[in-house]
Amino acid sequence: MMKHTLIKGVIFDLDNTLLDFMKMKEFAVKAAIKGMIEAGLMVDEESSYDEIVAIYEQFGWENQEVFDVFIEKQIGRVEHKYLAAGIVAYRRAREANLMAYPNVNKTLMALAKLGIKLGVVSDAPSREAWMRIYYLNLYHYFDVVITFDDTGERKPSEKPFKMSLDSLGLEPQETIMVGDWPERDVVGAKQIGMRTAFARYGDTFGTVNSGADWDLNDIYQLVMIINEFNGSA
Repeated sequence: MMKHTLIKGVIFDLDNTLLDFMKMKEFAVKAAIKGMIEAGLMVDEESSYDEIVAIYEQFGWENQEVFDVFIEKQIGRVEHKYLAAGIVAYRRAREANLMAYPNVNKTLMALAKLGIKLGVVSDAPSREAWMRIYYLNLYHYFDVVITFDDTGERKPSEKPFKMSLDSLGLEPQETIMVGDWPERDVVGAKQIGMRTAFARYGDTFGTVNSGADWDLNDIYQLVMIINEFNGSA
């Protein structure tokens, strides 16, 4: 019987895989709206939240001028008093609510002890990705961090996956890609021959069939999967 290749590396998506990005975003946006209302902007809290989410969906979740667009829509110009109130409230709430999922530290520590090489492949801009990684104190675990700024291409493009494997010195079949977005993380990794794990705990799409080799309800399952997989090799 032919032995299979050992798993030697794990590459993670960042948002909604290592950290609860959508929860952080929700708290931060709601705090920003409250801040703008307290500064005198006459808007309805609930409909403002829906409107800001729609702006993010149109211009991208990393867009830095969402509140400018929102305020201009309300009063026909960007009033810096309201903008400052919104940004300050947003940043405070973002820092208070930027959290790793349960067992992320424990999992990364256990994988590092097993000698598994670890990396991140994210569609986020480089500065934002690194800020989150440092804020969560996870930077020392990763041998490589590849962002949109490094490749100019978003997943499921092969480029970020290949770049991360080259940096780690690993073959696709020796590596598991972990992510919450099947169409990007799973499809992109599979097309170059990587193994895949779906972060079901971070799923915001109501995914039924992920198409991944493994579905994770808790990130720590990775440790057991790799131990079992490598133990049977």
